[in-house]
Amino acid sequence: MFIADTHSDTLWALGVRHEAPENLMITPEKLRQGGVSMQTFALWTGPKGNQGDVAAIVAGELAARPVFERAGIRQVDDPDEVKEGENTFLLSVEGGEVFEDGLHTVEAFRAKGVRMAALLWNNENAIGYPAKGGSTRGLTAYGVQVVKEMQCVGMAVDTSHLNEAGFYDIFAKTNLPPMASHSCCKALCGHARNLTDEQLRLLIREGGYVGVNFYPYFLNDDGQATVETIAEHIDHICQLGGEAIVGFGSDFDGIECTPAGMEDAACVPALLACLRSRGYAEDAIEGIAGENLRSYFRRIKP
Repeated sequence: MFIADTHSDTLWALGVRHEAPENLMITPEKLRQGGVSMQTFALWTGPKGNQGDVAAIVAGELAARPVFERAGIRQVDDPDEVKEGENTFLLSVEGGEVFEDGLHTVEAFRAKGVRMAALLWNNENAIGYPAKGGSTRGLTAYGVQVVKEMQCVGMAVDTSHLNEAGFYDIFAKTNLPPMASHSCCKALCGHARNLTDEQLRLLIREGGYVGVNFYPYFLNDDGQATVETIAEHIDHICQLGGEAIVGFGSDFDGIECTPAGMEDAACVPALLACLRSRGYAEDAIEGIAGENLRSYFRRIKP
C-alpha cells in the first residue's frame, strides 16, 4: 500500500534545533515500521518569518537530508516515482518568505525538488496573512503572482496557516485547486487554523487535497486526542463528500504532543486499522493512505 504524509518538521528538528536523530518522531526505522512510502519534509522558514535568517535556516534543513539518504530513504520529485515497498521523502516549503526576492525563486525551489509550498506560517509576509492573525485581507498582488507561478511549474499551493480571505482568493484569481497539507476540521475543533465546512466543500468540488493534522489542539478543543480523533476528522471530510481528497498530514516533529496511540511514524498502521474498524472499504483506505495524493498531483501537473 502506498502511504503518504504531507507535512513534517523533521529537517528543522535535525538541521536547526540539532536534535538527536534517534529522538525524533520520524526516523528511517520508524518510516519503515509504519510503512510510510513517502514522507514530506518541510523547509520551514522559522518562527520569525522574514525577520529571521531564512537563507541560513533553509540551508541547515537541506543539509540534514543525508541522515535519511544514508539510510536508503531517497528524495523523490513526484509520488508516481515511489516504487512498491520503498520509503522515500518529498520536499515542501512552509513559509512564502523564500519567494519574497522575486518570482524566479519559485523555479529555483522547484529545481531543488520542492513540490508544494505553504504560502505562510503564522507570520504576515509579502504574499498574504495568517489565519492566526485574524486579518480579513486577501492575498497581496504579489501573492497572486507567486501562486500563478507555482501553478505554472507544478508546485502545489498549500493553504495550511493561510487566512480565509487568502484561501478564497486562490480559487477566484487562479486556475488550479490548492491543498491544505496539515489542517483539520473547524466543525470538530474551533481552532483558527482549521478549515470550515465551506472551505472543505470548495476543496472537494474543485479537486483539492487535505492532509489531516495530528496535533491534539487542532483535533479537539481541550487537546485530548487519540487515533480515533484523527479518524473522526477524516470521517467528517468524507461525510462532506471528500473521500477522494483526504489523507494524512501529521506535523510530526513540529508538535510537542501527539494523540494517544499516534506517537510517531511507526504508529500509522493503527490509524489504518481504526479506519477499517469504522467500516471503510479497502479501496477507500488505500485512497486515504496515499492514492488520493497521487491523484491530486496528477491533477495539478502543468
